[in-house]
Amino acid sequence: MKALIMQAPRADLSVSDAPDPACPPDGVVISVHACGVCRSDHHSWTGADPTPLPHIMGHEFAGIIEEVGPDCGLRSGQRITAPFILGCGHCTDCTSGQPTICADQYCPGFHGPGAFAQRLAIRAADFNAVPLPDTIPFDVAAAMGCRVTTAWRALSDRAQLQPGEWVAIHGLGGVGLSALLIAKALGAQVIGIDPNPTARTMAQSLGADHALGADALEQLKQITQGGAHVSVEAIGLTSAFAASLASLRKLGRHVQVGMPTGNHAKPPLPLLDLVYSNQLSLFGMRGLSAAGFAPLLHLIETGKLDLTPLITGHISLGDVQAVFEDMDRFAATGVQVVTDFTR
Repeated sequence: MKALIMQAPRADLSVSDAPDPACPPDGVVISVHACGVCRSDHHSWTGADPTPLPHIMGHEFAGIIEEVGPDCGLRSGQRITAPFILGCGHCTDCTSGQPTICADQYCPGFHGPGAFAQRLAIRAADFNAVPLPDTIPFDVAAAMGCRVTTAWRALSDRAQLQPGEWVAIHGLGGVGLSALLIAKALGAQVIGIDPNPTARTMAQSLGADHALGADALEQLKQITQGGAHVSVEAIGLTSAFAASLASLRKLGRHVQVGMPTGNHAKPPLPLLDLVYSNQLSLFGMRGLSAAGFAPLLHLIETGKLDLTPLITGHISLGDVQAVFEDMDRFAATGVQVVTDFTR
């Protein structure tokens, strides 16, 4: 099969021949029809989130089952997607509905070969695979990837967002814009915050009530009459984390969606002035279970959530490196989706 191979951090990526994946006894092999390019992949490419080398990245995928293991009940020809965190399916965390904290979790594109390739193996597929309705195209399912599913759980489950509440979204990349679309679908009022004027313009085109620069805290407080009810940090930067906490009103809820790496992994915490005095709630957020896809897919199928404006380009495997270089400069907007796996 053709795959995009990383030989070393920040090395030029090459489209090369790679061995086809073996089918797990309890899993499937899919032909990959679309794979989103995510900032988490960028973390791998830069070496901030080390992976085994040489390596195939990619974890936001959708495709068609080609091969089924003897212990799996799925069938060839089914259209599926799956969470980027694959649970084992049988531990206490998995059986209680929390596979994103499974101690034996496996993440394609991180722990092993990913979906920047023509084929991908998925383990424990009866537990992890998500049937994809015919009405949802592969590129939209891939654009959902980790960003939309993570933003969905962050707002609907962790933050318990209510209609009419104010949401501040810090960082208007793929996950930030996903959070914006979901917040609007849930009836919230949204302020997008990003230093990139192109990102702010896109946020406004997607329905943001306001789009502000990174130094507009006082303006945000005035607009919301005291601060946001919910704040989403969607980029993984120390400065955005501090701004997220500062943008909340008393009893506000912060959700950490962006993955902090390097020097950003241990930011200072204003424990007395904000968290204690204002009685803030801080939530960590990573991934969605396969069982949690149903209400999100329903929103898409009924037209209440349109993800197509998120997709800003359909690219080939060989174009992925240019997207990473844009991410270096925080110049990437929307979601680029690989749909050509031949070059």
